[in-house]
Amino acid sequence: MIWRTTISFAVLLFLARIMGKKQISQLTFFHYITGITIGSIASEIASQKETPFVDGIISLIWWAVLTILMTYLSQLSPKLRLLLDDEPTIIIKDGRISLKSLKSSRMNMDDVMMLLREQSIFSIDDVQYAVLETNGELSVFKKPAEQNATKQDVKADVSMPTYIPTEIISDGKIVRKNLKELKLDEEWVMKKLRKHGVQSVDEVYFAQLQTNGSLSVNLKNNSL
Repeated sequence: MIWRTTISFAVLLFLARIMGKKQISQLTFFHYITGITIGSIASEIASQKETPFVDGIISLIWWAVLTILMTYLSQLSPKLRLLLDDEPTIIIKDGRISLKSLKSSRMNMDDVMMLLREQSIFSIDDVQYAVLETNGELSVFKKPAEQNATKQDVKADVSMPTYIPTEIISDGKIVRKNLKELKLDEEWVMKKLRKHGVQSVDEVYFAQLQTNGSLSVNLKNNSL
C-alpha cells in the first residue's frame, strides 16, 4: 500500500504540474469536477488494494489527457469553449435585476446580495453592472458616483515605480537570484543595511526592496 500510494502521489503531482496553474477561484465548473474526479481516482488507487493498480494509473493518466485535450480544443473553438465553460451573465444592469438571468443561473437574491457584500457593496443602487463569471464569481462595475477616487482624480503622483517589492534577504541569507535580476550586488545590500545600523546579514531575518529603492529590514532579535 505504501508503494501504491507513493506512485499515485508522484503521478498526481506530475499531472497537476502539466495541467496548468489555475487557482480554485479561477476554475470553471468543468475543470472543478474534473479535478475532483482525478483526485478520487488517485485516492481509490492509493487506498483500495482491490483496485488493479495498472488499470487505475492508466485511468488517472487518460482522464488528465482528456482534460488537457478538451482545454486545447476549447482554445481553438469558441463554440466548444462556450459548451464547456458557459459564458458570463449580466445579473444587474443600471441598478436593476435581471430575473431571467437569475433564473438561468439558478441563483436567488440571497446569493447575489452575499456576493455583493463580499465586495463591500450593500446597495443594488450602487451597481452599474454585475456580471456572473463562469467560475461563479461576481464582477461588479459601480456607478461613477460610487467609484473610488484614483490618484489621477486627486492629482497625486502617478509615476511608475523604480522597483517591484522583492525579497532580498531571507532568514539571514541573501537571495542572490533576485539581486541578479534587479542588477544589484551585495555591496549595495550592505550599504543599505548599514543605514539601518546593521553590520551583518546574519542579523537580518527578512529584508525587502521597496518600490522607491529603499530596503525594509526586519531583524532576528526584533521580531514580534
